[in-house]
Amino acid sequence: MQSNFLLPNEWASKIRRLSLNTATKIRGHHKGANRSQRFGASLDFSDFREYHPGDDVRQLDWNVFARTEKFFIKRFLDEQEMRVHIVLDTTKSMGEESKWLFARQLTTALGLMVLNKDDRLTFSYVSDKPTPLFRRKGATYQRAFEKTVSDLSEPIFTESFAEHALQTLPKDATILIIISDVLEPLEKWSAFLSKTPRFAKDVRLLQVQSPDEKLPTYTGDVRLVDVETSSSVNVSMSQNVRRSYEEKQQEHQLELETICRKYGVHHLTVQVVDGLQHVLFNQLVKAKWLQ
Repeated sequence: MQSNFLLPNEWASKIRRLSLNTATKIRGHHKGANRSQRFGASLDFSDFREYHPGDDVRQLDWNVFARTEKFFIKRFLDEQEMRVHIVLDTTKSMGEESKWLFARQLTTALGLMVLNKDDRLTFSYVSDKPTPLFRRKGATYQRAFEKTVSDLSEPIFTESFAEHALQTLPKDATILIIISDVLEPLEKWSAFLSKTPRFAKDVRLLQVQSPDEKLPTYTGDVRLVDVETSSSVNVSMSQNVRRSYEEKQQEHQLELETICRKYGVHHLTVQVVDGLQHVLFNQLVKAKWLQ
């Protein structure tokens, strides 16, 4: 797998060591690298149960019969396909260079993990014109997926991500991963997240945050422009203004956490300045999103 400006070549082996972790029952009838809670015909032994008429006699364990003089059937874990959908926010607020690169790197890394485990990946984003849904299964499509994400142009969508993202989602996902800066009004996000359980039982919101969004470094008199609405405001960046911004930003995060808990959405905020390696191998692993 070659890098196409998003991930260095040496990241291929690093990503292979990680996989998505979920407690949700695996859907699908196709084989994958995940273990469902059903029992089937894989080679991974689980346990024994007593034989009942109609069971496959080929699964009888004669060694156990020799010891107990009772018939027992071997049970094996069934391998089932995990279906993961990633939806990426491509509104203008995501367009800050380092944030946009980081969001696409996260998208790529998570998608490659899915494909590497021979599971099914779908990917979508909001756009002013209809875009085909990326829908592939297996490691042979890793390079195609990386190219799909790396070829995305600078975010220019001017409408609401939260109001339009639902239209891009398939309805058969095991895990739904939403990657966004979550800068839109939270009432829109509440309406969006309230509907996501229809699409997947395991919904995850990965909030990407740049340094100036957490705490602006501007000084003096500045004119702040909303890149999505083009509205502007003149501000003198005093200590009081900084403090007020920080309080409102914390309120925004707390309210978002409340919304996520209400609808059973797993929420995690990641900082662009922390870098991809820290987020993947430390933060997401500690949060048990990855294993």
